[in-house]
Amino acid sequence: MTEPMLELAGIRAGYGAIEVLHGVDLTLRPGSLLALLGPNGGGKSTTMRVCAGLHAPSGGELRFAGRKVNGISAQDAARLGVCSIPEGRGIFPNLTVRENLWAATGTGARLEDLEEKAYARFPILGERRRQLAGSLSGGEQQMLALSRALGADPAVLLLDELSMGLAPMIVTRMYETVAELVEGGLSVLVAEQFARAVLPIADTAALMLNGRIVAAGTPDEIEDRLSSDYLGG
Repeated sequence: MTEPMLELAGIRAGYGAIEVLHGVDLTLRPGSLLALLGPNGGGKSTTMRVCAGLHAPSGGELRFAGRKVNGISAQDAARLGVCSIPEGRGIFPNLTVRENLWAATGTGARLEDLEEKAYARFPILGERRRQLAGSLSGGEQQMLALSRALGADPAVLLLDELSMGLAPMIVTRMYETVAELVEGGLSVLVAEQFARAVLPIADTAALMLNGRIVAAGTPDEIEDRLSSDYLGG
């Protein structure tokens, strides 16, 4: 399949009279990882919200597998195979680990299958299965959020600031898991402030500043444009 899984062409979006995205172009190829890099306030999260169907663009085209889907709802995006883990994770803190996984069975997956895969990928979740998700460490919550998302068997996974609040060792473990998923055929768009956390596993990367893509290419090409002053080490 050569058609991009996800494509933004000249996307504009904002909040009220304030335009945040000024003609964004991005292309996510099948079975690849695209890293969207840049400082906080640069437009990354708005871009991810547009991709997830949570924020309608005011201009340009959003395409899934070559199909224009401007104005698509989050529910319809999910039906097309787009799954999102938002900034700050996506769990139910007052439910147990097991109940959080059960909540993902609305897609038709069996709880037993979700648990088997989640606990095999992250054994600590098996040990914490009866624990309230809100009492887990930040890393364990992110593992649970990822396990819930994968329960939908997505074609496209959107990850917004996966490393936020996590220890470097946990960040490395999480991105190792993401790399394994990409090797298995999943297409992943990652928005990340700390560029060097994701660049080693990215196939392509784009640098976003002030709502515009100012550079795009291979990780090596983009790394030459990075400034630790605003992207971090």
